[in-house]
Amino acid sequence: MSVHGAYLEEDQDDQFPVIKYGHPKDRRTDLKQVQVGLAVTGDGGIPVHARVFDGGAAEVSQVVGAMKDLRRLAGRQKFLLVADAKLVSYPNIAALLEAKVPFIAPVPAVRVKDGVYAALDPGQAAVVDWVPARDAGKDPAEREIYRVLEDVHTLAGPRKGGPILTLRRILVHSTANAAGQRAARAKRLAKAAEDLDKLARAAGGRHYRTAEKVAARAGVIAAKRRVAACLSWHVHEDEAGVPSLEWGFDQDVLDAEAKADGWYALITPLPAEQADPAQVLIQYKGQGSVERRYADFKGPLAVTPVFVQHNRRAAALIQVICLALLVFCLIERQVRQALGPEQTMAGLYPDNRRVRPTGRMILHHLGELNLRIGNVTDPPTVQITRGVQLHLLELLGIEVTQTRWPQT
Repeated sequence: MSVHGAYLEEDQDDQFPVIKYGHPKDRRTDLKQVQVGLAVTGDGGIPVHARVFDGGAAEVSQVVGAMKDLRRLAGRQKFLLVADAKLVSYPNIAALLEAKVPFIAPVPAVRVKDGVYAALDPGQAAVVDWVPARDAGKDPAEREIYRVLEDVHTLAGPRKGGPILTLRRILVHSTANAAGQRAARAKRLAKAAEDLDKLARAAGGRHYRTAEKVAARAGVIAAKRRVAACLSWHVHEDEAGVPSLEWGFDQDVLDAEAKADGWYALITPLPAEQADPAQVLIQYKGQGSVERRYADFKGPLAVTPVFVQHNRRAAALIQVICLALLVFCLIERQVRQALGPEQTMAGLYPDNRRVRPTGRMILHHLGELNLRIGNVTDPPTVQITRGVQLHLLELLGIEVTQTRWPQT
């Protein structure tokens, strides 16, 4: 969460998270920040753990502390830690293995070379019998298909001769990811081609009189459009010293990149008899619930700008938002559980289609309830004007006495 203001470190309480510069996701490196970490349950995405961190704290260093907190919360119960790629570092993995905490996490892209993925054959991978919720209503031919393979992943420590950590690696191929990567590459190449054609026409003109300027601009385009690996170009000069540009894309490089489309890797210490590759992928897919809670944290629960003078009050404000998020998620979970296995209902949208209710939509409808102030002989009543409001109150188990029943 970015903040505006000086917030000098010497004026802050070191017993609380310090507001300082960091690496914000919105790239506003000119602003100081404070960070928040959430851990949610697999059932309903309930945030059972929230913690405020220094603005400069590295995400990779927050894993072990969160793991210890969650282990204390779980007590003797076993739990599965599903996280993002920031979990994958040698100290984190070593600590999790030593504590015998099962986990699933994606391998950072830089740790698996594209050549590994390019050598894989999706036809040899096992199809996962699982349909994402977003594809449930689609024709089977249009649904995303996941395929999995398994091999071994090793992590070497920072010191030579140290122990090497060995884990199961699940190689996942997603048709939707492959399509998205192909579309992104085509868009990137089209923009690069447009820029290079424009540069070729401008070569020798007022702005690009020399070969050095043309070459410098071509290099900028290659870096900006991220096509340096597949772009080949050469600047020629005629007898008068007028430069010209020739360029092209290396099709062999593009074909090699295309073979790696759709692949990514997961690592886990779970034994094969406890979870096969398909089950590992399905369990990992629950990680999206914590991302959705971050969206709720910054979306419907986002507060208007507040002047907070001290870092301890900033931490307190974030904890209050986390408590609000807890209530928000419990409301959503209770309504969905009361709806039964399908967890869908009609009446939330004008077209009356059946959808899974979200906390935001539930509070939108309940926020329109009115309380009529009564008197000594006429007690106050809650005025319900639409059937969906009454339905939500019944699902939540809230008894509103002496209500006005809906007219429709």
